[in-house]
Amino acid sequence: MSRMRRKGDLPTKVCATCGRPFAWRKKWARVWDEVRFCSERCRREKGRTDEKR
Repeated sequence: MSRMRRKGDLPTKVCATCGRPFAWRKKWARVWDEVRFCSERCRREKGRTDEKR
């Protein structure tokens, strides 16, 4: 059985759209090197400018 890890010990990245940090998720285990966005919403808005902020 695998060891438990604290959330603070997980690797993090910064979202390419919003600039916020996000942590590793189990569903991203195989593609972690390719993950660039923190959420589906940020992925959809990747080409937009900061018009609404």
